[in-house]
Amino acid sequence: MATDLNDLSAFVAVMRAGGFRDGARARGASPSSLSEAVRRLEAKLGVRLINRTTRSIAPTEAGARLLERLAPALREVEAAVDVVNAFRDRPTGTLKLNVPATVARLVLPSIVAPFLKAYPDIRLEVIVEDGFVDVLAAGCDAGIRYDERLEQDMIAVPIGPRIQRFATAASPSYLEARGRPEHPRDLLAHACLRGQFASGSMPTWEFERDGEVVRVDPAGPLVVRLGAAADLAVSAAVAGLGVIHLFEDWLRPSLDDGALAPVLEPWWQNFPGPFLYYPGRRHLPAPLRAFIDFIKSRPSSGNV
Repeated sequence: MATDLNDLSAFVAVMRAGGFRDGARARGASPSSLSEAVRRLEAKLGVRLINRTTRSIAPTEAGARLLERLAPALREVEAAVDVVNAFRDRPTGTLKLNVPATVARLVLPSIVAPFLKAYPDIRLEVIVEDGFVDVLAAGCDAGIRYDERLEQDMIAVPIGPRIQRFATAASPSYLEARGRPEHPRDLLAHACLRGQFASGSMPTWEFERDGEVVRVDPAGPLVVRLGAAADLAVSAAVAGLGVIHLFEDWLRPSLDDGALAPVLEPWWQNFPGPFLYYPGRRHLPAPLRAFIDFIKSRPSSGNV
C-alpha cells in the first residue's frame, strides 16, 4: 500500500504543478522518478491518466476523475499524519505559501527570517503568482492577498502593515524638464510608466483627497507586468523617463535618497494591508498553525 500511496501522491503532484519537472521540484524528487511512478500507476490501473506532449501535459478523462476524488483524500491523509506534530516539542514539515510579488518584496522579508529562526524544523516554500489562485488546487497550504482578491469562504488573518499607500513620483530631472503636476488630471499631459496585469488589463491610477476620488488613465513610454517587473519601472523613473505610481514601500528607497521626488503627495491614497488566508477546515497542518500563531503574536503596524 505504501508504494501505491506514493504513486498516487506522485500523480497528484504532477497534475497540481502542471508538469513533471515542477512536480518533482515541489516533492524534492527527480522528474524521472515521478514519470516512472505515474507509468507504474497507469499500468496497475490499466488506463492512461495523463496525455503527454513535448511541451505540456493534460489529464485524460479518467485522470481528471481520479484527481477530483484523490486530491481531497490525500489532503486528509496528510492531515492525519500531521496530527503527530502536536506531540512534538517543535513542529516540523513544509509550509507552502502562494503570494503576489508585492508581498514577497515588501511584506515577507521582515517575517520570514524571524519565523524560520523560531521554527527551525519548518521548511518554507514561497510561490509567487499575482493572479487569482485556488491555493488548494495549486498545492499550497495558504495564500496572501489583498482584500479585493481574497478567495471566498476562506479564513483571513491580517499580515504585515495594516495601512499602505500608493505613491506617485518622478526624477528631479524629469520634473525640471516637464514641470510638476498639481492635480491628478495633469498627469494626462505627462509621460507615465504604467503597470499591467497578467490578463493584459491596466489598472487606472486612483487618487483621493478630502473625500474626492480622481481616477486617471495616462499614457507613456513603458508598460511592465505589475509585481514581476516593477523594479524595471522604478529604474526607468529614476532615469527620467516619466512619472511612476506604485506602492510607497517600493519607491521609498529612491524617495529617501533623492533619486525620485514625490508628486501629488496630498492625493496619495491609503488602502488596507494584505491578509493570510486559508481554508476553514477542522485540522490545520502544524507548520501553518505555527505560522498563524506567529503572525498573530506580532504587533500590527501602520505604514512601513
